[in-house]
Amino acid sequence: MKHPLTSLAAAGLALAMVTPEPAFAQSYQVDCAILLCLAGGWPASAPCAHARAVFIRRITPWPVEPPLQIWRCPMGASFNVPAPLSPMERLYDITFRAAPEISVPNATGPFVLAQADERADIDISGSAFDFVRSIRVYHVQFSQHQDRDGDCIRYDSTRLGSYGVQGDYHWQRSSAAAVPPASLLPRPAHCGSVSYRSVFVDWRDHEGNYGFEEVRY
Repeated sequence: MKHPLTSLAAAGLALAMVTPEPAFAQSYQVDCAILLCLAGGWPASAPCAHARAVFIRRITPWPVEPPLQIWRCPMGASFNVPAPLSPMERLYDITFRAAPEISVPNATGPFVLAQADERADIDISGSAFDFVRSIRVYHVQFSQHQDRDGDCIRYDSTRLGSYGVQGDYHWQRSSAAAVPPASLLPRPAHCGSVSYRSVFVDWRDHEGNYGFEEVRY
């Protein structure tokens, strides 16, 4: 049996696919859609295709932004309903029933790795939101070569962007050795010549299924 979160994502996206509004993919809170689609394993639909495109565009230099900006999704919003809604039920309403509001990445910006201290407006520390904290963004800048004396000269400025307990996003030092094997980063056994730059993001959906994307530049 599917988890209610996955079923909710599927139901919401099915509704999105049959809506008569031709511009529907632009009519919802895109970060709410990213959250819902990511949890459900990116179901095939126009809204999820748009949400995933924004998710990936945000890590495409420059700047490198948090792919999910959960603080832009008002999960604590109240609705006139007969009974209290769960966080994911509120997310469904915000994404597919609330008034249109568009959240899009900044297309221009300085040569920076963007951080964010903003957080979700509800408590997401529970295991239901572990999929948010599973998102990892590696900004890979790695090169190596052997000099005339046979010494291996390495340059490694790899950094890792990750999410805190409440969805805040920060960068920290990492290394090319920590980049997941799904990346196309060359890994020669000895000091082979390598020059590699990319942004690699991976995640697990609510059921634990693994996914990733990589953008080279």
